[in-house]
Amino acid sequence: MTELTLTTRHEDQTAALGHLLGQLSLPEDVFLLHGELGAGKTCLIRGIAAGLEVSGHAFSPSFVLVREYHGRLTLYHMDFYRLGRPEEVENLGIDDYLYGDGVCAIEWAERAAGLLPQNHLALSLYYVPSEENARTIQLSAYGKRYTSLLQQISASTAQ
Repeated sequence: MTELTLTTRHEDQTAALGHLLGQLSLPEDVFLLHGELGAGKTCLIRGIAAGLEVSGHAFSPSFVLVREYHGRLTLYHMDFYRLGRPEEVENLGIDDYLYGDGVCAIEWAERAAGLLPQNHLALSLYYVPSEENARTIQLSAYGKRYTSLLQQISASTAQ
């Protein structure tokens, strides 16, 4: 399994999916999030933080680009929305985050095309037009680790 599509009907369900991701996370995991403004990317990352046992509330790092949260593993929450070119991302020195002992969750990851690891879990969030609070979340696994992770998520959400 390399793809899984889920629908969440409320912000709490989106955060619960993130919580599961956080619980299943291992060092060097990379989650690349895609979606329009307000689609739920930060909500999902708040759930990841909770699953990693981070105390406190995760906020969008739009103005500082990277926020660091400490829990079972360190969560590096990045937001590339304000960056215009991949070169700007390269100048941040993100390799230290990507290949460290923590977990990277990156909003607007498409702004760093070509600079991020080939092995990752991509999460694309879409509005469901007929339901105000619902989101379709497409999870795509790239690499053996993420294929395994996707199978674990599928088994957990099927219950």
